[in-house]
Amino acid sequence: MTTDEEFVVDPVLERVKTGIEAFDDLVMGGLPRGRATIVGGTPGSGKTVFATQFLAHGITARDEPGVFVTFEESPAEIESNMASFGWDIRGWSETNKLVFVDASPRDHDQMIVGNFDLSGLLTRILHAARNAKAKRIVLDSITQLFDHFVSEQTSVRRELLRIATALKKERLTVLMTAERNSEYGEISRHRIEEFVADNVVILRNALDRERRRRTIEVLKMRGSRHVEGEVPITLIVDRGIVAVPLSSLRLEQQSSTKRVTSGNSELDNMCSGGFFRDSVTLVSGATGTGKTLLVTNFLGGGVAAGERALLVGYEESRGQLFRNARGWGVDFEAMESDGLLKIVCLYPEAQSLPDHLLMIRDLVEEFKPDRIAIDSLSALERIAPETGFREFLISLTSFIKKREIAGLCTATDKSLIGGQSASEQHISTLTDSIILLRYVQEENFMHRGVMVLKMRGSEHDKQIRRFTIDGAGMHLGKNFDVAPETFGDSAVAGSSQA
Repeated sequence: MTTDEEFVVDPVLERVKTGIEAFDDLVMGGLPRGRATIVGGTPGSGKTVFATQFLAHGITARDEPGVFVTFEESPAEIESNMASFGWDIRGWSETNKLVFVDASPRDHDQMIVGNFDLSGLLTRILHAARNAKAKRIVLDSITQLFDHFVSEQTSVRRELLRIATALKKERLTVLMTAERNSEYGEISRHRIEEFVADNVVILRNALDRERRRRTIEVLKMRGSRHVEGEVPITLIVDRGIVAVPLSSLRLEQQSSTKRVTSGNSELDNMCSGGFFRDSVTLVSGATGTGKTLLVTNFLGGGVAAGERALLVGYEESRGQLFRNARGWGVDFEAMESDGLLKIVCLYPEAQSLPDHLLMIRDLVEEFKPDRIAIDSLSALERIAPETGFREFLISLTSFIKKREIAGLCTATDKSLIGGQSASEQHISTLTDSIILLRYVQEENFMHRGVMVLKMRGSEHDKQIRRFTIDGAGMHLGKNFDVAPETFGDSAVAGSSQA
């Protein structure tokens, strides 16, 4: 997948939006109207949520009534299970905007006519659809038919194809859910998609490093383009499924020439006047080198300039951050009271990476900061696989830049003397600037050093500067009289590129 691919809605196929945030971008504007889509997944992957959200969006946003054919749960169970997502299923049912056709196993005698013939069921579905003037229809889950009528596999496939064909002739957009045996393997347990599906969507809930990672993949879209590959998703109370696609993020943000202060005048001088307004800066360093101090200066400098600042902390509590800031002469409490600063702290393990990303996006939309700091990325890195972490970083930096917010992120090196951290490797190409904080040994003494390794689109100081920390903050001194390699492997690479 690429982040700069241009998406164009197919001018021939009319699209039906699903209501799943950002997913419709993956399928060029929505599912094709009048066609059948299979949504496959293992138990608990979110198939029924996807299907219900598809119907809910049609009712609330498009004034398109829907029909829900259930082969597994009763309508009352679906209403109860979907209640946390804020969908008024009972109200829609009472106003004929959502019609249930209960074909669950306890009711199967009513749908069998002759030697396995679903004509009775088809008649009920068509009657419900025409009566409600429905535009969308869900069949959940058709795997139950195969599981219940084990000896009639061929007949079930034939009858499902007949139902799908009849529904498409009515210009109904059909969505069927199907069970899978594993996250990676055959699309559905009984290979239903080969017979009835124009489109195939896969939901996964894979276990990775003792944590679940939800993704969605568009496997097939007959006659239409779509984005390939897995995309992270999450389930949000009152919202349903939310997708976080990388491929729909375009490199279209503007490049500002306006400078903003880092909060330290000497560091601003090293950066030829400060950071760019729409830039993202990475501060990398070992424990105790002053990363959180730079974050504090960055936030304090913004507030002093009349800007609104947001800090999302993953390593220290609010109490620790407030205490440390006071020790450097910065009053976070007063800034929050004035409404210019917002600090949110939580453990990385509290939620998944997509949830963290959506939380940050919601905070930005609500607070509307001019600058944001994330302290630290290394804490988030430990809860996700490598691919998931890079996806998070791409989405985060793209979001910040698009809104022209000055961003600062920290990453912790495992080595006391520095060297490229895993977080730094992932984000180095995504950030506009990299500031390295390192310990440098001279004889029997350990000193602190700072270097601007990279600053995209700007001249910058390429020397390693000494600095000290006291009650007034960070103070930069003279250059170190050392070879670049003394500052760590990163500095060697950076000094040759700067």
